[in-house]
Amino acid sequence: AAQVVSRPEAALIPGLVNAHVHNPMTLLRGVADDLPLKVWLQEHIWPIEAAVMGPEFVADGVTLAIAEMLRGGTTCCNENYFFPDVQAATYKRHGFRARVGLPVIDFPTAWARSDDEYFDRAGEVYDSWRDDALITTAFAPHAPYTVNNANFERVRMLADQLDVPVHLHLHETAQEVAQSQEKQGQRPIARLARLGLVNDRLIAVHMT
Repeated sequence: AAQVVSRPEAALIPGLVNAHVHNPMTLLRGVADDLPLKVWLQEHIWPIEAAVMGPEFVADGVTLAIAEMLRGGTTCCNENYFFPDVQAATYKRHGFRARVGLPVIDFPTAWARSDDEYFDRAGEVYDSWRDDALITTAFAPHAPYTVNNANFERVRMLADQLDVPVHLHLHETAQEVAQSQEKQGQRPIARLARLGLVNDRLIAVHMT
């Protein structure tokens, strides 16, 4: 061998996979991290993201996260954040495997301003990366409490047509379940099952 590495106290294993990440948010680490989810999101994270989120922010956050993941043995991740085009290009540039989420959410962000724009941009990113060896995509409707039935049905139709996964937050908190029972008349998983999204393509995260 041209090079021999001796690690008698180590174990050699395949690379680990992190099945749910918001890697650009490495740059927000520690922000209001001791609060209930709804307060943390609505009063802290979403306002901060509205002020700072953009292509450069996403590229820098992903780059930092790649370095951290590699140090811990993670070589592949399932991403769920905005600017998936920038994410994909950054992961590709560093030779890191990633499934990049195509975000859908019921309010304007720096990535898209309307329902149609979210889906149009999702289609563009999917088309750009569908034949790549390292980068794949998934639809990423944010959560039952931030995505309406019409958009979930649209996601289901496209996911079926394109045969791509659907990656979303589900049953994160007791409040989410209670709110769904009050507004929808059923728990979030039951609602998604009614809409046809509970199948072998669903990547449901948190599930507490």
